[in-house]
Amino acid sequence: MDAGDRPARLTVGVLGPGKVGSALGAALAQAGHRVVAASGVSDRSQRWAADRLSVCPSRPDEVVGAAQLILLTVPDDTLPDLVNGLVTTGADLQGKMLVHTSGAYGLSVLDPAAQAGALPLALHPVMTFTGRDDDLNKLTGISYGVTAPEMLRPVAEALVIEMGGEPVWIADADRALYHAALAGAANHMVTLIAESSDLLRRIGVEHPGRMLGPLLGAALDNVLRLGIAGLTGPVVRGDAGTVRKHVDALILAAPEAADAYIALARLTADRALAAGLLKPEEAERLLDALGGNIWT
Repeated sequence: MDAGDRPARLTVGVLGPGKVGSALGAALAQAGHRVVAASGVSDRSQRWAADRLSVCPSRPDEVVGAAQLILLTVPDDTLPDLVNGLVTTGADLQGKMLVHTSGAYGLSVLDPAAQAGALPLALHPVMTFTGRDDDLNKLTGISYGVTAPEMLRPVAEALVIEMGGEPVWIADADRALYHAALAGAANHMVTLIAESSDLLRRIGVEHPGRMLGPLLGAALDNVLRLGIAGLTGPVVRGDAGTVRKHVDALILAAPEAADAYIALARLTADRALAAGLLKPEEAERLLDALGGNIWT
């Protein structure tokens, strides 16, 4: 079915046409909806509104007035003020779908708007956006954390499917833990790999990415297929002497990295012990090497 033949096409407004807003707005347009207005603060977001969404920058109240579905794609800490600002300035929210893309927030952040007649939805794309032109392509096949009132659940799920995604229902009370799990995996992975790359460069490795790429690809494949059973390395082997050497070397070279290594090694040992991959006596030796109690 062509986009023009699909029923119930919506006019779309974007408040915050940055990395996420411009990608989702373009995805909705690709699904046959019509982006009619956008409002951004930075020069870059205003440029993306013109280049990626083909609309001229507007005031927030104009965006709300022009659209049936409004994407609130702003940083998490800005979202409550944006919602309250729309309400206090008298923006016409009656019957409008107000969709935020925050992972940590659920529906309560939209309560002031809902009381003014808006229809609240939380659709969080589980993807990292860099602002590059390939961001739109990244949306195909990804999951979305979906939270909505029960009567709006079919609408929320349909929007996600139209953008090429898979809706996954997240209870409102679980949004913070849901987002912590995602951020802990993706964001901290970037920090860990960047730190490892810097340490390798420090000892003369010219292309750390070439060295780390195959190793990290295999490790990621292992954990996604096998869970903790895919764990390898000195902790699960109970090699306390090796772990102690790691800690000593990091204390000298990068003390802040040593703290992170110790914390993660304790968590790794704790999970390995609970899964039966590590014997209690091996765990005790690791405990001594790490200088703390893995059960506390």
